[in-house]
Amino acid sequence: MDLNKYIDHTLLAPDATRTDVDRVVKEAIENKFVSVMINPYWVSYVHEKLSGTGVKTATVIGFPLGANTTSIKVAEAKEAIKNGADEIDMVMNIGEFKSQNYEAVENDIKAVVEVGHDNNRIVKVIIENALLTSDETAKASKLVSDANADFVKTSTGFSISGAKVEDVKIMKQAVDDHTQVKAAGGIHSAEEAQAMIDAGATRLGTSASMKIIGK
Repeated sequence: MDLNKYIDHTLLAPDATRTDVDRVVKEAIENKFVSVMINPYWVSYVHEKLSGTGVKTATVIGFPLGANTTSIKVAEAKEAIKNGADEIDMVMNIGEFKSQNYEAVENDIKAVVEVGHDNNRIVKVIIENALLTSDETAKASKLVSDANADFVKTSTGFSISGAKVEDVKIMKQAVDDHTQVKAAGGIHSAEEAQAMIDAGATRLGTSASMKIIGK
């Protein structure tokens, strides 16, 4: 299996330098990864570098905690799209979800999804499965799907743990056909990547992309 076709080549470290960004862009182009996933500051720079290559520019919204107000998430999404983002990965409001205030969580997601879809962009929603029970993972995934997001995503990579195969299976079973599953966080080998795909993930977020494809 060509694992490169599943990978969002990710660089979200707070201390990432311009040299680091240039490296992941070069690696993504050479290995035909799906996208380069970077923090919002770098979107316009990366978009220009990737122009005409077929590799997408992706960024994060409300990252990594999900606790921004909806208006800020919407503003972030609009600016990211203006700067050239093809895909946006937002973090749901985890605290409100744990408070069972599901309407507020869904409205938060819908607001960003609407911005994305109005501009023909892909929207993924990070539920941070490490902070959820299995039942909550299923509930959150269904909520994301009901909000019409394109993907539900396991993790930011900044919490207590990352993607787990069992969570991916739960997420896949919970969503409707229009919503796919992205596994991210802690995927460091081809074997781990393949296990996530076998469990139902159609996209992988990883900073270990080169190791995964054996380079």
